[in-house]
Amino acid sequence: MTEAKPRISVVMCAHNEQERLPSCLEKVSFADEIIVVCDKCTDQTEEVAQKYGAKTVVGSWDIEGARRNRAIEEATGDWIFELDADEHVSEELAISIRAAVRSDAFDLYVVPVDNYVGKRLVRYGWGASFGTSAVWRLFRKGHKNWGSQRVHPSFDMQGRKGPKLNGALLHFVDRNISDMICRLDSYSTARAADLRESGDIGTFANNFRRIFSRFYRCFVARKGYKEGGMGFLIALFGALFPILSYLKARYEDS
Repeated sequence: MTEAKPRISVVMCAHNEQERLPSCLEKVSFADEIIVVCDKCTDQTEEVAQKYGAKTVVGSWDIEGARRNRAIEEATGDWIFELDADEHVSEELAISIRAAVRSDAFDLYVVPVDNYVGKRLVRYGWGASFGTSAVWRLFRKGHKNWGSQRVHPSFDMQGRKGPKLNGALLHFVDRNISDMICRLDSYSTARAADLRESGDIGTFANNFRRIFSRFYRCFVARKGYKEGGMGFLIALFGALFPILSYLKARYEDS
């Protein structure tokens, strides 16, 4: 008897992504199932997702971790691959995903990320809550669970951790510098809400010190200097994220 092939579910959370969704979903032909959680959508996101054969779940979630967990819960596949609407799966990565689930050697895999600002590929300097060069996106169902934060939620993983996959997830992070500034503003606002809710927003002194350690980590340790001014901006925004979040939590109303 032939052993059944493991099924792969691609899961996604989307908010008003009717423009970017088609080019994203065109790259996931390797999936046996697509789940799209439509969060507070007022455009045609749901209709576009259904056109590509996706199962859609419509609702409103204030907590990023909660909506990501809902997408995972809706999946029926043996394996989960998490995707965002501003990301494309490269052909090499798709091949690597299929090979990984067939091997059955591990339960979780880390995926390389190529980050773009506009049309520019920015390889160096990502980190400190403003971007990442690798993500844990492929996992056997039941082996990853998201925390209850509004932005950059934590997650728990259990099982055998595999190597980095081949290929890359193409992440179109921002269209331009103005988008980067808007993202810093929205991320720090969400983080401020999490801090207020926790009852411990930290101290000015500690968050001020983090400006320097986080900038060094991005610009020097992660070689952001190789990207010139763009690397400087990424390091600067990553460094400012904690202190801006603290100040919003301290001085702004919820």
